[in-house]
Amino acid sequence: MEVKKFDVFVIGSGIAGQTVATNCAKAGLKVAVADKREFGGTCANRGCDPKKVLLAATEVLESAALMDGKGVNGKLEINWKKLQKFKSNFTEAVPKSTEEKLKDLGIKLYHQSPQFLDKNTLEVEGKKVQAQKIVIATGYEPRVLPIKGHKLLKNSDDFLDLKKLPKKLIYIGAGYIGMEFAHMAARAGSKVTIIDSGKRALKPFDADLVGELINYSKKIGIEFIFGAQVEKVERLRKKYKIYFKTNGKNQSLKAGLVFNTAGRVPAVSQLDLDKGVVEHNEYGIVVNSFLQNTTNENVYACGDVSDNEVPLTPLSGREGYVVSQNIIHGNTKKLNTPVVPSVVFTLPHLASVGYSEKEAKNRYKNVIVREGNAKKWFNAKRKNYPVYNYKIILNKRTQEIVGAHILSPDAAETINIFAMAINKKMTAGDIKGTIFTYPSWINDVKSMV
Repeated sequence: MEVKKFDVFVIGSGIAGQTVATNCAKAGLKVAVADKREFGGTCANRGCDPKKVLLAATEVLESAALMDGKGVNGKLEINWKKLQKFKSNFTEAVPKSTEEKLKDLGIKLYHQSPQFLDKNTLEVEGKKVQAQKIVIATGYEPRVLPIKGHKLLKNSDDFLDLKKLPKKLIYIGAGYIGMEFAHMAARAGSKVTIIDSGKRALKPFDADLVGELINYSKKIGIEFIFGAQVEKVERLRKKYKIYFKTNGKNQSLKAGLVFNTAGRVPAVSQLDLDKGVVEHNEYGIVVNSFLQNTTNENVYACGDVSDNEVPLTPLSGREGYVVSQNIIHGNTKKLNTPVVPSVVFTLPHLASVGYSEKEAKNRYKNVIVREGNAKKWFNAKRKNYPVYNYKIILNKRTQEIVGAHILSPDAAETINIFAMAINKKMTAGDIKGTIFTYPSWINDVKSMV
């Protein structure tokens, strides 16, 4: 069998993989890219972008409902079919445009998941290929739940492509995905239940703010069942039935669809990593500071699938750049990861950056915690918004901002000011001394610190 040879073989066509492939091709290297799914990656095709398009409709609905009788009259409703058609305007062109961009650079494309045969050799589309450098940028995929009937569960891809919303939906898992989709579905008219094995939702986020979000989520009709052990899912004639235990008691629920939103795991199951002598763990491909695998020096990993990555799109592009530079110039560039904000796109948004209150108290001798309910501040009142909370953490000795946590309609934007402040080691005084536009949500940060 003829062996095709490349300088660089990239597995995955998301932002991380594209960045590596593009930079290496422009540097004159012979490059190939393989992806078992449509080209363009999760974020553009079936993640961040389409999710935000669907969210836009629920933002309009929420704003109109809160202003009903205060200058806005009439009830709005979501036409899910038309909303999905609008969303497709953003996603349909992505695979083709991505492939064309890569082909224009002379990059060879494969439409299958490769498998390692040895440290430098892969099999893909029934062919053997060898590469001096192999880059794994496969991202994450839904975690398989170890329960009977797990194949009946739908996942985030299915939700984003739903042609029609059932009257009742169940989400197993109260993380980012479950909470975001539950908010969308509830506002679009579905009766929603979230089931989770833990004691609370959104474990990485501030417990106080999560509590406020849960209270508001209940007000819009979302039901929560915590401490539940799901045991089985079965298909009925028209619905699905889920069996679970809480406090040792057997229970069950029926719904039009049941979604697995219990988290995501590194997408490496089809790669045969052991044959490639590629060290990996539950967090992904094990890499050093150059993003090079610790057991196979020919392999690099970037994006969500690297074991040091926070699974956020902005970091994927940065990691892809670092890998490309280390391939082109040798291992000369290390990843410098700044403090990165994260957001749950529920309504209101829940956003966080830097240390939690507990982490800050463990790290610093003395901290200042400034927290409050800001629903009586002008910005919340002008939109008649009932939820607006914050918790800002300062190092008492230096007055530097070391953590920020916000629950508000604009938290996804406001948190960026705190991300910049923490990365630049700004103090509360620096923020208070800055002139922002008024009246704006950003200007509220001066009152928070």
